Formats: sequence, structure tokens, C-alpha cells
Amino acid sequence: MKLFTNKIGILSIALAMTVSSCNKEFLNAVPELDLSDATVFNTPARVLSQVNGLYGSAKSGSLFGGRYLIYNDIRGEDWVNRTTNSVTGYSTYQGNQDPSDSYLANFWVVGYSTINRANLFLEGLAANPTAVSSTLAANYRGEAKFLRALTYFSLVQYFAKPFILDKGASAGLPLRLKGETSSANNALARSSVAQIYDQILKDLNEAEAELPDSYSSALLNTTRAHKNSAIALKTRVLLAKADYAGVITEANKIVSATAPFRATARVAHALQADVSAVFKAPYTTTESIFSFPMDATNAPGTQNQLGYYFNAGNVEYYLNTGATGIYSQAQFRASDDRKTKLTVAKTAVANFPSSTKFSGVNPYIDYVPNIRYAEVLLNLAEAEAEAGNATRALALLTAVHKRSDASYDFGTLAKADLIKAILMERRIEFIAEGFRANDVLRRGEPLNSFGAGAVIQSSDPRYIYGIPLTEIQTNPAIGK
Repeated sequence: MKLFTNKIGILSIALAMTVSSCNKEFLNAVPELDLSDATVFNTPARVLSQVNGLYGSAKSGSLFGGRYLIYNDIRGEDWVNRTTNSVTGYSTYQGNQDPSDSYLANFWVVGYSTINRANLFLEGLAANPTAVSSTLAANYRGEAKFLRALTYFSLVQYFAKPFILDKGASAGLPLRLKGETSSANNALARSSVAQIYDQILKDLNEAEAELPDSYSSALLNTTRAHKNSAIALKTRVLLAKADYAGVITEANKIVSATAPFRATARVAHALQADVSAVFKAPYTTTESIFSFPMDATNAPGTQNQLGYYFNAGNVEYYLNTGATGIYSQAQFRASDDRKTKLTVAKTAVANFPSSTKFSGVNPYIDYVPNIRYAEVLLNLAEAEAEAGNATRALALLTAVHKRSDASYDFGTLAKADLIKAILMERRIEFIAEGFRANDVLRRGEPLNSFGAGAVIQSSDPRYIYGIPLTEIQTNPAIGK
């Protein structure tokens, strides 16, 4: 009897979540290993363990638990490398990464492993209709589809041309929607970028329909996907497609028409009065729509952690104080809470400003934010500025900025200046959260790489990551 999912690790990492409890006991749970496909669905507890394992796969330090976010940030102009450590993204920082880079390959390998686990779980759940109640089955399907969508979206940002350059006509990724337990079906050509986006949005629409309105605790509402999580992620995906009308439609489901902007249905998402509260234990404010929890028993791993790279105690990378860097921008004033509370001007390690968002010490187990309400507001602001109501766009921008810098006045802004201010606000608000390169590429704009000492145009091979050599060697159809 074959081992279910080829021992894919669905059960090997227990995450901080259960359906009915916010206790931390499951963080230290002993995993059930080597269960056959005949037994993994024979109790509700084992089904839940598989769901937890999906989150565990996604939060790997090689993916959303660390390096994916880090590499997005260090490709741009806001960070300066201090250590020239080849293990901590130095080649990517310099813009000379290549398909043989094992760290880039890990994005692909762990990403597709997560996707395969989701596929196998969905197939197993369908084949065992009495394993859990219909309500729980729908909940779990929604979570698997949410994580599959998040992973596909993140990979297509890295390894394919931005949608905006040719409306998604270029080669995207192999679209794997069938669970695999062997290498028999490795040969699969790349679907187009547009086809990948279509599948992502299909998954998210279905997830929205199946996921619950909320869970029983703030911890679960932060660390497990619910309806608002799927809606919020859709605003990110649609923004990357430059589907501004779509962004507005989705965001309006969870953003009130006027200030103070907040969600009035399901989970009551809202900006926190103090931005620093989002990055402090217990990490479960209503601004945190979706985060990956960490614990000493399942930390991101050595030299994968956000805190290891950006934290004032280690400082692999420090904030660029030059003319192009975020620290010196006029919109990021000295009185801004994001500067006074979430950075330090100097450290014992480096005589330059550093981030303190992830202020934990080794093993750096700060929760990793993936979707915050501030992002939804700025996604909506950008869409409104591009194709909707400029007055509302400015009000949304102002709400995010004045939360941290109450006396700042944007004044009256023409459309181009309003969009520029919104994009600058994203750089300020999401320092060290992994947005910078994707925000540049999704608009088809040149990437100002401080590490490469160059402005990388969209036609430059360095603009996106090449398909990893490991995939080229094992998938003979990848280049077709």
C-alpha cells in the first residue's frame, strides 16, 4: 500500500491552529508519519492534521516563512548589504542570480511541493466524503484552494513576465492541478501567465464561497484562511493584473465607503491605532488578515528568518539612507511612527538605520505577516486612483499615512502625483514585508537595484528569475 502523498510532509509540521482552540499545544505536537492513503482520512483529527500540514509547508523558511519576502525586498533600492554573505541572498541583491542558484530553486521546489500537497489533499477529501462533516469539508477545501492560489500567485510573480507587459500572453508556469506521488508525469509544458491567473482567481472565488466567515479566536482568524482572507488576496491578484475595477469590487466587500475605513462584515478588520502593535505578540490584531505563526519548535530555520536579515541585532541588510532609499524620502518623515517605533537610527552592529519590525532574537520566531488590512486599503487606493474615485483614493492613502504621521498633509494631488504617493506609501508601510520588487514588476516599471548598481529594464533577463535548473533537468517539456 503506497504511502499517502509520498510522505509529502502534510503531517510533519503541526501549526498553531485548531478549529476550536487557540492553545499552543499543537505547536509541539508529535507528527504522525508514514500513514497510508487508507488511514489518513479515517479520523477527523487526521484530516485536520493534513490541513495544518498544508500551512506548515507554505510557511517554510524557504518560502513564505522568510526567504520569499526577503528576496523581494533586497532586489530593490531600499536595502544595503552589510555582510557579503553568499548564503543570505547576496547574488540576488547584486542582480547576478542564475538558474543554478539553490536558494531560488527552493522557492520553486517548496512552492510546488505545497501545491502538490494541496492537490493530493483535495483529491483525498473528495474520495472520503464521510471523513468529516460537510461544513468542515467545505472549510478545508477552501483553505487548500487559498494556499494553492497564494503559492501559484507568488511563483508566477517570480518566474514569469508580469501580466501587464503582454496581458498574460507570455509563458507562465506548469499548471499542476493533479496530485502526484511519483515522477511519472513530470513532463508538463508551461501554461500562459493569463491561464495561471485564471486558475488563481478560480481557486480564490471558490475559497471565498467555502471558507467560514470567521473562527472562534483572534489567533485562528489570523493564522487560518477565512472569507475575508480570500477577498483580500484577490485584491492583490487583481491589482497585479491591472484589473482596477475588479480590485474595487472585491475591496468594497471588506472596506467601508468612507473613513474610518474598516470591514463591517465577518471579521472586523481595521487599522490599528499604533502600527507597532501589529508586530508585537500575540500578533493577532484585526489588522492582521493572514499571518504565518512561528514557534521555537518550528522556527523558519537558520538564516531564513526575517529578523536575522533585517533585525537591528544582526543586520545582514540595513536601510538605504541615500537619495534613492526609502529612509530619506520626504514622505517618510522623522516624526513618523514607522520610523520612530519600527526602525533604529544606529545599532551596535551597523552605524546605519535598521528595521525593528521583527524584533525577536534567535531563533527569530516573530509571526510572518502575509496580508494586512493596510495593504487592502492601499490596493484599493491605487485602483481608485487609476480608474475610479480620486477623492476616495486620497482618503484611503491619508488614512494609512496619518495613522503613523498625523500631521502630514498631502494637499491636492493630480492623478500622476496621487499614484506616485500611493506607491511611495507602500514602500514605507511594507518595509521588510516582501513587497518591493513585486510592486515594481507588476506595473512593468524598471527595477532600481541598489545591489546591482543598475536600473534593470523589463527587457533585461535579470528582471525575472529564470526557471530553476532542477526543473529544467527533470521536466523535459518545460521549455516548450
